[in-house]
Amino acid sequence: MRKSTLWTILGVIVAIVIAWVIVNAVLSLIAFAFRVAAVAVVALIVFFVLRAVFARRDID
Repeated sequence: MRKSTLWTILGVIVAIVIAWVIVNAVLSLIAFAFRVAAVAVVALIVFFVLRAVFARRDID
């Protein structure tokens, strides 16, 4: 095996490891953003439900 072949194999392995880390980080950020969006939607729904409940009590 030639020295250039060894460096090529090593380069491919390093590229795969770096790509794995980057993809993992990007997917984690996407999951975090989705969780934040879901929490915001649920918080808005709860806010409007509570507002409607307390508004009805004030009318009576």
